[in-house]
Amino acid sequence: MTTGNPLMQPQVRPAVLQVLPSLESGGAERGTVQIAGALVEAGWNAVVASSGGRLERELAATGATHVTLPLASKNPLVIASNAVRLAKLARARNVRLIHARSRAPAWSAAFAARRAGISFMTTFHGVYQGHEHWLKKRYNAIMTAGDRVIAVSDYVHEHVQKVYGVDAARVRVIRRGVDLAAFDPAIVRGHRVAALSERWQLGYERKVVMLPGRVVRIKGHLLMLDAMMRMERRDFIVLIVGDLDPASSYVKELERDILRKGLTDRVHFGGHCDDMAAAYMLADVVTLPAIGPEAFGRVAIEAQAMGKPVIVTNAGGLPETVMPASTGWLVEPNNPDELAWALDLALSMETDVRERLATRARQFVADELSIDQMCRRTLDVYRELVKDAPRPSAATAPVTVDGILQEREAG
Repeated sequence: MTTGNPLMQPQVRPAVLQVLPSLESGGAERGTVQIAGALVEAGWNAVVASSGGRLERELAATGATHVTLPLASKNPLVIASNAVRLAKLARARNVRLIHARSRAPAWSAAFAARRAGISFMTTFHGVYQGHEHWLKKRYNAIMTAGDRVIAVSDYVHEHVQKVYGVDAARVRVIRRGVDLAAFDPAIVRGHRVAALSERWQLGYERKVVMLPGRVVRIKGHLLMLDAMMRMERRDFIVLIVGDLDPASSYVKELERDILRKGLTDRVHFGGHCDDMAAAYMLADVVTLPAIGPEAFGRVAIEAQAMGKPVIVTNAGGLPETVMPASTGWLVEPNNPDELAWALDLALSMETDVRERLATRARQFVADELSIDQMCRRTLDVYRELVKDAPRPSAATAPVTVDGILQEREAG
């Protein structure tokens, strides 16, 4: 039996395996899909393991492979079982690197990588609570065990060094990016915007202040209600867009507060939205009044890509998403008076001022926070760990000018 010249055999492309609990909506999930697409375009194989979710179809469209495993479970027996299955998957798919994006899957992934003899890395998407307790801190610390650790903001970078003592040489700060092709006001057709306006019964008489994101306490909905009560103007509504659990104690508390304050006709719940680009077109201002530090603020950069002014809390990674007094406003956390002041300024802008702000906002995101930069920098980290990784062509290889990554022109 002849095997032929090994030099003539097709080369099996190296793969990166990303693991996370699910593929429902969220920054980590969407970033996973975006990185998978970038891997395929760059000549890798991309594999994602999760318990599944609404983004599976979008992932498949990139050319990546999805493997369903119960990675959302925190049961130690399930975590151990997942580790064995991930190790087998890594061997079968020529995986050279496992990239974990959440704690429970990271425990399985770290063991699997050791067993398969390949590299392991993580992305610190958030700042985990409970690190004061030694057991909780030990559980969280798996996210710092990678050969490389990506922090999604300077704030997260400082946190992992301060709390977990991570060697700075292993950490790479890569902020989330926005898809400028998808979030482009020039391509959003009127029928998409009209469909959402009709679905949410917004009308055209009042301005819209949008508060996007999951309906959980840290997002600051109650603070927004307090700010509304401090404002003389009544010419706007607040549109809350994001996943919510009607049975949660927080949602019930929020509904009671809306009723008690007499705001039922001025606060709308939009629920989950699959077309956020069109949703932002309905907004006059987008706000993230978080009552505590958040790791980053994906919706803030999406809104700016759509040319919308933003108001964000001056805490955590949120200040890294806006140019104060140029593309939006920073307000102190838990300060309804300051939030009311910023809302009034944003809603009072003249048309020409709003248009100039929109231009600056989109340019800021394009220069600093695009999906292309996020993907390129992430793949650069993969290449640090995978020695035979596909390399960018000379026409598209990144170059550095004055410390800023730029694209090399072909020619």
